[in-house]
Amino acid sequence: MTPTTIEQEAGTLTSIAAIPQVLKTLKSRHVRDISIWQPLLLAFGVALWMIYGILISDLPLIVANITPLICNAVLTVMKVRYGREDRDSDQLRPAPTFTDV
Repeated sequence: MTPTTIEQEAGTLTSIAAIPQVLKTLKSRHVRDISIWQPLLLAFGVALWMIYGILISDLPLIVANITPLICNAVLTVMKVRYGREDRDSDQLRPAPTFTDV
């Protein structure tokens, strides 16, 4: 395995890593267990890598960061939007009793 092959495979895997979480969240619309900080910080970090790629004119670096930037930005928006729905549904749920435990 050459260094270039490793680089390409690593870039592909890290680029698509957030897609399963985005799809699951879109389907379930439940975000209670997702921290707002993880996708938010990743989106900022990936955006910085993309800016760096633009500054040094490195097209593979730019392209490799487009998908994770979009996915993590979408997760952040869903956390904010669906987080309100999770809080609203919690208010409608009765408090647990000793028999529920």
